[in-house]
Amino acid sequence: MKKLLDYINKNVLVKVTSLQATSVLIKIIAGILTSKAIAIFIGPTGLALIGNLRNFVSSFQSIATLGFYNGAVKYISDVKDDVVALGKTISTIFYTGFIATILVSFICYFNAHAINNIIFPVYNNYAYVIKIFAIVLPFYALNMFSFSIMNGFSKYKILIIINIIGQILSVSVALLLIYQNKIDGALISVVIAESLIFLITLVGIINRRTLVPLIKVGHISFGFFKKISSYSAMAIFAAIIMPLVAIAIRSYIIENVGYKDAGFWEAMTRISHYYLMSATSLMALYILPRFSEIDDVKEFRKEVFSFYKTVVPFMVVGLVLMYFLRSVIVSFIFSSEFKPVEELFLWQLLGDFVKVLSTVIAYQFLAKKMFWHYMLTEAFLVVILYTTSVYFIDLYDHVKGAVIAHFVSYVMYYCIILLIFGSSLFGVDAEKA
Repeated sequence: MKKLLDYINKNVLVKVTSLQATSVLIKIIAGILTSKAIAIFIGPTGLALIGNLRNFVSSFQSIATLGFYNGAVKYISDVKDDVVALGKTISTIFYTGFIATILVSFICYFNAHAINNIIFPVYNNYAYVIKIFAIVLPFYALNMFSFSIMNGFSKYKILIIINIIGQILSVSVALLLIYQNKIDGALISVVIAESLIFLITLVGIINRRTLVPLIKVGHISFGFFKKISSYSAMAIFAAIIMPLVAIAIRSYIIENVGYKDAGFWEAMTRISHYYLMSATSLMALYILPRFSEIDDVKEFRKEVFSFYKTVVPFMVVGLVLMYFLRSVIVSFIFSSEFKPVEELFLWQLLGDFVKVLSTVIAYQFLAKKMFWHYMLTEAFLVVILYTTSVYFIDLYDHVKGAVIAHFVSYVMYYCIILLIFGSSLFGVDAEKA
């Protein structure tokens, strides 16, 4: 724990921890307010539809930006003092991202009806929402490009402030649209929310306008593209596949159990996302950069068990409290109509606990660019997650099967992770290192 505190005191990024904490808190509050509005004005059925659309939007946003964000931040940070290298970096990211975004926008716009039939099975026609998404997608891509530049130049304070203002703007628009147009308004808010933040980001772009002359077609570097592509492939894989698997599971629940039950599963997933946000932020903030720094097996082992000893006990207490307060939580975030969600808490909480335990170790894949280890374990996870979901949903004829599958899948995934890193964590090598 001392090393974690020392790191927080020394690391320049974490000097804005209070702002980051505020940003996370506002995201949680925004999510709760939106969920409450959906519960009051739309209900479980609408929440299921919104869940599918959110997953679709998330996946295609990742495709449109080629998963470049984290790689872009790293390389911009590395070359920010070298004008020539910086020009190649931002030009390559901008133009390749621009081409990818335009292609994805065209595909979504001209295939809106086909996409509608996939993500909104046997329900109303919302193809026009897909077309709106296609139109605003370039603004999302520009926003992420701008974010990567500001992050690469260590403009953390303005970045977090933009995030905070953007979240407030997005939730305000979402609540207004839901109030006025019910399900249609909620769906529209999902596809435009991230793009709206670009209006705020323009301030940041103006502050970095001296970089604009560096963005030229002639500065595109295929060597750099190859380098960043390998870096981004791992990040983009899970960002695309996991949302698509969530759509597949939710659609299976809709077809075999019902829309309301799919809405209950989405409600449980949202609650899970809210309470895991702090843990995932901490892991991204400390674990990933720390693993990138260390090359010693003993240090790796020490960091993993230090996290387990210091953070996990607090998480256990929090999860236990959540289980006993589940009825209060469901009523507070949603409404009495969502009472069946209470039945899903036990398996979801257990699954999330194992998920955090495994994710801490799995960050080593990203830190050390263990490409095939990462790709194969993630592929294993998504296949197991879908197949076990289908099996348990059929077995119980109830949405409870989906959360049981969540737990079983992450237990199996954790076992695989422990097998891969077993010698580092428990073996003789770890002791001798």
